[in-house]
Amino acid sequence: MLSRRLYYALKPYLPWGTRMGLRRILARHQRAKYAATWPIDESTATAPPGWPGWPEGKQFAFVLTHDVEGPEGLAKCRQLAELEMELGFRSSFNFVPEGAYAVPAELRDWLVSNGFEVGVHDLAHDGKLFDSASNFTVKAGRINGYLRDWRATGFRAGFMLRNLDWYHQLDIAYDASTFDTDPFEPQPGTAGTIFPHWIPAPAGSKRPGYLELPYTLPQDSTLFLLLQEQSPEIWLRKLDWVAAHGGMALVNVHPDYLRFDGEAKSRQTYPLAFYRSLLEQLRARYPGRFWQPLPRRLADFATQLSPRPAMIHPQRICMITHSFYESDNRVTRYAEALAARGDHVDVLSLRSSTSLRKDETINGVCVHRLQDRLGKTEKSVLSYILPTLRFFFSSGWWVTRQHGRKRYDLLHVHNIPDFLVFAAWYPKLTGARVILDIHDIVPEFFGSKFGQRKKGAISVLLWMERLSARFADHIIISNHLWLELYAKRTGTLDRCSVFINNVNTQVFQPQPRTRDDGKLLVLFPGGLQWHQGLDIALHAFVRVSRELPQAEFHIYGDGNMKPALQQLTIELGLADKVRFFEPVRITEIARVMANADLGVVPKRADSFGNEAYSTKIMEFMSVGVPVVVSSTKIDRYYFNDSVVKFFVSGSAESLAEAMLEVLNHPEQGRRMAAEASAYARQHSWDSRKADYLRLVDAKKPEPKPA
Repeated sequence: MLSRRLYYALKPYLPWGTRMGLRRILARHQRAKYAATWPIDESTATAPPGWPGWPEGKQFAFVLTHDVEGPEGLAKCRQLAELEMELGFRSSFNFVPEGAYAVPAELRDWLVSNGFEVGVHDLAHDGKLFDSASNFTVKAGRINGYLRDWRATGFRAGFMLRNLDWYHQLDIAYDASTFDTDPFEPQPGTAGTIFPHWIPAPAGSKRPGYLELPYTLPQDSTLFLLLQEQSPEIWLRKLDWVAAHGGMALVNVHPDYLRFDGEAKSRQTYPLAFYRSLLEQLRARYPGRFWQPLPRRLADFATQLSPRPAMIHPQRICMITHSFYESDNRVTRYAEALAARGDHVDVLSLRSSTSLRKDETINGVCVHRLQDRLGKTEKSVLSYILPTLRFFFSSGWWVTRQHGRKRYDLLHVHNIPDFLVFAAWYPKLTGARVILDIHDIVPEFFGSKFGQRKKGAISVLLWMERLSARFADHIIISNHLWLELYAKRTGTLDRCSVFINNVNTQVFQPQPRTRDDGKLLVLFPGGLQWHQGLDIALHAFVRVSRELPQAEFHIYGDGNMKPALQQLTIELGLADKVRFFEPVRITEIARVMANADLGVVPKRADSFGNEAYSTKIMEFMSVGVPVVVSSTKIDRYYFNDSVVKFFVSGSAESLAEAMLEVLNHPEQGRRMAAEASAYARQHSWDSRKADYLRLVDAKKPEPKPA
């Protein structure tokens, strides 16, 4: 609040060019910082509960509004309205009642008689409307007078400043002072949706409430004056996205900043052609598929719905994972997607190094590292289960205490182990939903790690798998091959969803190389377990290093096979060619991968790895690095020879030949990487994030009658 007041205090004393120059410097930083959520925030695509769609079966709504800030804008209103009539559109003109101009009654009457709408824009447009509650109450009375005189039902505050609770003092059907995503506005906080939503009145109020209409296409002043865009491309891209999700494309265009034909060029205006192009492209791309109501008509439609479209309130969510949060891509993308839309997210995890803090906030996610695990070298069942049990009890106690203080709405628990889901017993008992996320199916994983001969232990794990599945409200499976097997064993097909390890393209994306050392770098990042086949890769690399002396093999990760792999490296005479690194944060491993010449995923097809989906493949694809992949059942299911180079699983000779073929033919590798990059974009986390958020927002099912 202080910075905003300071801005308005200094505004009269700073020339427009100085103010805009300062804002542009800040905007460059904001644009980079919020690249993942502006101009498109995938999390805003979730429709309100019970949303019936638009009238007449239209795909989406398109709403035009105009804020008239000064005399220059007032002078252009009729001309702008005539352009819109020519193209078959109607809009709402919002006027400032006590600003720098007087609104002619003749203009208001002309607009209304031609099918347009008139709304009230702030009171004086001076940034002082919300200085205090008592001040707002006085000004609300004057605003209500203009609403009556102008027969208006809509309001928008100046500078998108707002207090939605105070608006209940206004005699309005709708407000339009919010946005789905816009980091450039002076008041932070978003509506978080591309749909209209009802703001109910507090108990005892004489007014029923009002509808909130966020603008969902960036404001013209933001695009063309602040960011100095030279085309309406961002408008059109966002329009296509809103249309694809059946939302409301609402835009705010200021007549003040439009430069009509014949006007002198100015730093404070942009060509009318940009706005005309938006309207013409809309008609050309979506003929007959959009509803174009005035805001008051849209408010009438949405207000009469039953139930009225409700704003989805931020949730309190706890994730539990027996892993390192900073390097677990599957967990981080869920948590950050929730935090980005405004949910409170606690993550309970392990600590990989004493240099890491026990409690830390990372990209809006509150990470609590409950237990140290300085290396993963478990060789026996007991050495594996004891730390796991300790984490189960500590996470269960932590959740129980925190839930008692302030309840969680949802617990999202990640295996391994399955029984970790029971740490959520108290929240579930008091009404919270529980999602169990199956990263790996435990009986098969256990058999691969410790040997299939432990039949008794596997029987216990199968029993625990069924019990854990019964406890959860919903189950996420990490690939389609496991869905059939898991659902058959647990009888939960109706409560299962598949979310593969979709790559997060905001993290894994092509990056400039920072390495120019003449070496050929082969890379493996991941867990060092037997089923991953790193011993096969080391045997293959003997031939690769002999034929390509400049090649090096870098391995990032940890696991129970690490000491054996390091010893094998020495025995094969590769000590100067193979380097082992500790696991690093996701953002850092993305940079490491982008600097590689070849990725390798050498899983065994005769083990657990045959059906275990590897995130590494899509991550290599996304950063633009070719990848050699074992011909496993799971990878043949999801990929083909145009995007990866397959080799015969378990064969060091076949792996060596595949690696040499890609390294010796860089042009072939570049073609494959280009195909793979397109595939990764198509199957990225962005394509599934909205589905996950809908799953999180789903209501807990009512218990079935006995």
